[in-house]
Amino acid sequence: MTQTPLSNALVANNLPVPSALGSLDAYIGAVHRIPVLTVEDEQSLARRFRDEEDLDAARELVHSHLRFVVHVARGYNGYGLQIGDLIQEGNIGLMKAVKRFDPEQGVRLVSFAVHWIRAEMHEFILKNWRIVKVATTKAQRKLFFNLRKSKKRLGWMNAEEVSQVAKDLNVSEREVLEMESRLSGRDIGFDAPSDEDDDHAPPSPAAYLRAHDEDPSQSYEREDEEDSQLALLREGMSGLDERSRDIVKRRWLDADSKVTLQELADEYGVSAERIRQIEANALKKMRALFAA
Repeated sequence: MTQTPLSNALVANNLPVPSALGSLDAYIGAVHRIPVLTVEDEQSLARRFRDEEDLDAARELVHSHLRFVVHVARGYNGYGLQIGDLIQEGNIGLMKAVKRFDPEQGVRLVSFAVHWIRAEMHEFILKNWRIVKVATTKAQRKLFFNLRKSKKRLGWMNAEEVSQVAKDLNVSEREVLEMESRLSGRDIGFDAPSDEDDDHAPPSPAAYLRAHDEDPSQSYEREDEEDSQLALLREGMSGLDERSRDIVKRRWLDADSKVTLQELADEYGVSAERIRQIEANALKKMRALFAA
């Protein structure tokens, strides 16, 4: 028997697969020949798997619903991904559903499993639809699939349609516009294709997405030096008494609210000259630390 990604998903979970899975067409033909279970048979098999961990019962539950996974996968044909890959992911979702199915809840397995099947397919689509992820949060994922359906019907949306979609999905209009922009973009190679005519090819991102100010090694050295100086500054400040630390901080480190010597003198009840002396001594101690 030829093993395919579709059969591997079942084998990995100790569940035998239908024979003659040499191609996708053969697989689809095979799963459609598997009989649909009656309610009584489904309940009996589910109880056997739940109570006795009977893998043969689990296998039969999975196999009887493989045709439904194919049906769901066909609904995602427009995403540019292989339907075989979508079926494989959906089969994983089906097996997760079988593992969690409770026959005492009074619902059919197909109604319970559809959530798990679609969840696995959605995860696969979001990971593989673009090189750069278009949706990471739960709200963005919901917006991605709903907005894509709307765009097939509407094309570019006007302000009224954007507002309605935002209201229906309980997101901001800004999020709708951002997702619409992501859906309308496309991935391009960082380097120019090797078979492009050099005289007519558009510039690749490698030609203009480049930092000309410094190379990566210089950037790393600069950042490392800044980190070291910041660590020395913290060490120097920690070695000062509380009053000296406050004076240096408010005179030199609080850029938004720098105070004068006289303001500090009035606060501490000393002369401005005394504040200057404290400041000078504190800076002298810190300079010695930097010079070491």
